[in-house]
Amino acid sequence: MTNFKLGKKQIHASSSSGFQSARMDESPSLPMDSKSFNPKKQVQPPSKEKLPHGKSSLVLPNSDIDELLECPVCSNAMFPPIQQCPSGHTLCFSCKNKVNNKCPICRKEIGNIRCLALEKLAHETRCIYRPYTCPHPGSDCPFTSDSLALLSHLRERHKVDLQEGCTFNHRYVKQDACSVDSCSWTLTLFNCFGHYFCLHFEAFLLGCEPVYMAFLRFMGEESEARRYNYCLEVGGHGRKLRWQGVPRSIRTHHRMVRDSHDGLIVHRSLALYFSGGNQKELKLRVSGRIWREM
Repeated sequence: MTNFKLGKKQIHASSSSGFQSARMDESPSLPMDSKSFNPKKQVQPPSKEKLPHGKSSLVLPNSDIDELLECPVCSNAMFPPIQQCPSGHTLCFSCKNKVNNKCPICRKEIGNIRCLALEKLAHETRCIYRPYTCPHPGSDCPFTSDSLALLSHLRERHKVDLQEGCTFNHRYVKQDACSVDSCSWTLTLFNCFGHYFCLHFEAFLLGCEPVYMAFLRFMGEESEARRYNYCLEVGGHGRKLRWQGVPRSIRTHHRMVRDSHDGLIVHRSLALYFSGGNQKELKLRVSGRIWREM
């Protein structure tokens, strides 16, 4: 077996005649709900949705929040106390002396005015008790809530399967394996160690080549997610590809995880080999395990 290590991640390429397509004893096989996904389709802006308590919510994009909280002097994110000039321009408290108490934009004198609205926003964007956004990859769902309400939302609204246990065996079947315009994604939930995890399986274009990626996200904070590790395996015909890493928090958008390639990635040529060389249908079995660092 050859191991390739990169930070906390490991890639193992090995030959194993015991890698069968039958399901594991610890967890039943999952039927895969493939949905149409066009990688060239423009992502629509988030829309309002009626929440269970009757109020509407609109999730502000992170890029807009980052722009609001960016200090015009040091370009870093501002934390309370946030200073404000009489014209409403804001800057870091630590940068106030750097500009000799003069607003860097309008040059007006900066007194002791604080921008309480931005201070509240800065707190809420970093507070560990702030609500989570829906991790479903099918659309930019505007639903936000705590993790338990989010679990009910995923199961009832998005019909996501929930499985118990720390081991799993995931089957992925896709018709027309050579098509680059009909990629798909799936999401499955796991209850493990008293916490919930989201297993993503996505197909997308890497350059001009379709690739298939599986990764895990933790339904909680990043600091808590780092207490866990997981491994994913895919293979066939006596060959196996293994990946090990740390789950990301659902605070990190699934597209950001995908674009950072932080997961098991299988290129189409290798995926077709694992599927038996059938150019018309793709059949992959992704098995995995979650464990907690002691």
